[in-house]
Amino acid sequence: MKIFRLINKKIILTFVFSMLSLVAFSSFLSNFNKEDIIRLTSSVNDASISEKKEANNVADKIDEYKKNDNLTQRIIVYDGMTMEELTAKLNRSLKSTMANKGELFASYSLQRGVDPYLAISIMLLETGCNWTCSSLVNNCNNVGGQKGSPNCSNGYRSYPTLDDGIRGFIDNLADNYYAVGLTTPEAMNPKYAESNMWAVKVNNYISSVKSK
Repeated sequence: MKIFRLINKKIILTFVFSMLSLVAFSSFLSNFNKEDIIRLTSSVNDASISEKKEANNVADKIDEYKKNDNLTQRIIVYDGMTMEELTAKLNRSLKSTMANKGELFASYSLQRGVDPYLAISIMLLETGCNWTCSSLVNNCNNVGGQKGSPNCSNGYRSYPTLDDGIRGFIDNLADNYYAVGLTTPEAMNPKYAESNMWAVKVNNYISSVKSK
């Protein structure tokens, strides 16, 4: 029995102290935590104090590795947020017909190099979708007041679907504003709208979107 206990002790402690060599295998380590390692060592009744202390150190290092590994897997796409977090943030400002379109606004804005906060804010101002979306949105899928053909109403452009309208709106910002250096509400104002209060209103929406 004594020989068996010694062998058992040796096996368990060897396993514990070998864990650091397996750090690269995060899928393996994800099944263990600090408490598991300590419990394994403690199960060896005659493990020395120094051996148990070493096991604690190993467990701490594994916990630290797992924390860092999780951080590296968290891909930041904008303003310190992942795509999922940015989508959720934008969705909190999207109501009526635009409800749950945050992912499209986020992904396509970033794809075209447009500030998603700015895109959402201009859309909210132009369409009234902070409350109930305008007939231009509901009848023409036009989310930014774009003019052009095919004509839908009074020279405003029609889009086949709402998603097409959102992409067309973001394309308009990217191609006709960002491409010529107009990247802020103040810079866009003279070209986008007649009212010199347009930029002020857009900035108010930006503040609101960011705060939610």
